[in-house]
Amino acid sequence: MNEAMPAAAPVLSLRNLSVDARTPEGRKPVLQDVSFELASGETLCIAGESGSGKSVTSLSIMGLLPKASLRVASGSVLLGERDLLTLSDRAMRSVRGGEIAMVFQEPMTSLNPVMSVGNQLTEAIRAHQGSDNAEAVALTMLDAVQITEPARRLKQYPHELSGGMRQRVMIAMALSCRPKVLIADEPTTALDVTVQAQILKLMRELKCEFGASIILITHDMGVVAEMADRVVIMQNGRIVEQGTALAVFQRPKEAYTQQLLAAVPRLGALAGTDRPPRITQRAVEALHPDRTPVLNVRDLTVTYGNAASRFFKGKPPVAAVDRVSFDILPGETLGLVGESGSGKSTTGKAVLGLIPFKGNVLIDGRNIAGLSQREMRPVRRSAQMIFQDPYASLDPRMAVGKAIGEPMVIHGIGNHSERQDRVAELLRRVGLTPDAATRYPHEFSGGQRQRICIARALALEPKLIVADESVAALDVSVRARVLDLLLELQETMGLAYLFISHDMAVVERMSHNVAVMRAGRIIETGTRREIFENPREAYTRALIAAVPIPDPEVYRGREVHA
Repeated sequence: MNEAMPAAAPVLSLRNLSVDARTPEGRKPVLQDVSFELASGETLCIAGESGSGKSVTSLSIMGLLPKASLRVASGSVLLGERDLLTLSDRAMRSVRGGEIAMVFQEPMTSLNPVMSVGNQLTEAIRAHQGSDNAEAVALTMLDAVQITEPARRLKQYPHELSGGMRQRVMIAMALSCRPKVLIADEPTTALDVTVQAQILKLMRELKCEFGASIILITHDMGVVAEMADRVVIMQNGRIVEQGTALAVFQRPKEAYTQQLLAAVPRLGALAGTDRPPRITQRAVEALHPDRTPVLNVRDLTVTYGNAASRFFKGKPPVAAVDRVSFDILPGETLGLVGESGSGKSTTGKAVLGLIPFKGNVLIDGRNIAGLSQREMRPVRRSAQMIFQDPYASLDPRMAVGKAIGEPMVIHGIGNHSERQDRVAELLRRVGLTPDAATRYPHEFSGGQRQRICIARALALEPKLIVADESVAALDVSVRARVLDLLLELQETMGLAYLFISHDMAVVERMSHNVAVMRAGRIIETGTRREIFENPREAYTRALIAAVPIPDPEVYRGREVHA
């Protein structure tokens, strides 16, 4: 049997699909000769890094390419015997939702914030099935995606639902007209590991119940291993490899596929070790013979609600962080894990004095409780932050060199020439060339922008860096390189990290110690080995168990055949 083609008759076929982008220099190829088939009842995963063409492929299938910038140059997209590329806009509107539906990565940007969930569901149902029983169908679909109290959810608005619930609404909307094909573009990237596991399980169950075929687009190879019957690997707008899940994972033919799989953090790979790779106790003690904590947190409490008390009369303030305590020593990393809403990011902001808090926070021996912003300025030289989205963290109108040098200007460090030399040194340190200083953030990739943010955080030679989901938005190979950079900086500079993440495999790779948060409290803390190899709390065990394992052999119950 040819591994590149499914055995069953295809529901959807792409044949030599090519897409061009309009640029000032002329047409530039974005997709080149993309061909694959989707069989009835099959889950096909399309994997690859950002810019590989995954999402452009899905938008081409749906007829949603932005006409001002992209056009299909050649090829065909066959749904059964019909070539979707030849259909009129009116004909495609009946195909979208009715025969092919799509679930996007971020449900909050896909749902209308001023329409109730029920109105948005019934709008899609009426468009394809008429209005006779639209409300009953909407209620049935919410029940099918296992949302609690479905009748009440119909009356609620998107902002009143959690991220996982909003994604369930998107799946309900997509499946409400029983399409033949469901395209899910990074549907779990923004979700916690436990919610991700629930959504993936739900998609498998609904595939069986509704008989839909699924195209799942993701850069998470663990998700690919769990979900895929077959896999398509894309790079630079081309398919470089495709085959069954077992074949691609166990016998990858192409170097690019091998690199993707090698870059995946594997939970349990560091079992039996006490610290991250390359970080030795001797190196840390040589840089910091005094083992006084860089960060000392005692009874940290952050409450929300007082400012909005006129809107919530009679309701007491809500403790987003409740009496949290921990220490971080020089040259060590504390991994802070938990689901969304557990208080991780709020803790990170509070320890840097970015939001009001109660309790005591000592940074390099100085208590920042009650300090004004002016009094905080000298403390900020010791502690810096790296945020999740590097593009949102950088001023798009400011050249990279100026952005990196700005903290030195604010703190009056050096003259202009000395600052330029320091910026060039920092760029080299994070793996970029000094000429990057004259360019702007949009001219760099996501991984390069995160390196720029790291360089800016290092400008003041801090002792502590708070990294808040600093690699969550990065592709697997880029993420591996950024994590290696952070470990290298820790080894050579003795940096201490508060590493906030919901990715348990990444936390295992980076951390000396781990604290598990739930509902604003730390429910368990210990060394990396204690937390990952012998967790005490059921919640911690659930977090670890929910991590997708990048090995399709584990999921043989899905009837995947090599």
